[in-house]
Amino acid sequence: MSPTSEIHSVSDILERLEELAAQGPRVNGGALVRAFGSRSYGPVLMLPPLLEISPLGGVPGFASTMAVVVALVAGQMMFGLECCWLPRMLTRGSVPSAKIRRASEKMRPLASRLDRWFHGRLRKLTRGTAVRAAAMACILLACTVPLLEFVPFASTAPMAAIALFGLALLVHDGALMVAAFVAAAAAIVFMAIVLA
Repeated sequence: MSPTSEIHSVSDILERLEELAAQGPRVNGGALVRAFGSRSYGPVLMLPPLLEISPLGGVPGFASTMAVVVALVAGQMMFGLECCWLPRMLTRGSVPSAKIRRASEKMRPLASRLDRWFHGRLRKLTRGTAVRAAAMACILLACTVPLLEFVPFASTAPMAAIALFGLALLVHDGALMVAAFVAAAAAIVFMAIVLA
């Protein structure tokens, strides 16, 4: 996949990750931003949840770090900025390439299924006000992740909802955007139950 080619599917995201992992023993945040940040917000919003849901999510503090990334990206999306920016302290951090390759391999079957299922329905719901509402929902969900991180698998619920928002934007599927809002509401209810 060419570094300048557009990302149109979940499989494209994994392919780009594998290309980055092949370039050296570690992949830093700056390389990830350069690979995804100048494209649409869809892949950028999907990447942190995919990494958190993968085996990398078991690393202490990793889920909260990914939540910070989501909040920063969603904030920029809410204000209509064209390119994503992340602070240097996040772009300097790195992940072993071997872990990225393993995570990508585990995510491949799911990525293939998602790419087959979703297409551009109700495109109006992936533009304008709907995008800003999705950004606000992602920020709210990201704020719940640090509270849930130390409960096994609990942070997966809000991260999965964020991934749905990213996928909806990636494939311009308004029906999926509606599903993402439903998943976001369910994740908030789940958090209230877990923390009660």
